[in-house]
Amino acid sequence: MSNDNMIKAYNVKTKEKNVPMQDAVVSRTAKGGYIAKGHDGKGNKLTALLSEANALAAIKAGTAKQGW
Repeated sequence: MSNDNMIKAYNVKTKEKNVPMQDAVVSRTAKGGYIAKGHDGKGNKLTALLSEANALAAIKAGTAKQGW
């Protein structure tokens, strides 16, 4: 996996920033945006809003699955 296309999110529970997301699935929102959902490997769920370019780059690199 490439570190450049790794999706990172803020963990609300532990208040950590830039936590790498594992098993990410990128979906489209109702308004047309992109959202990634996954976990941090410790049992905490993570969610991040992404731009179209970052979402498609993560899918192409294999760090996330396409969910639509």
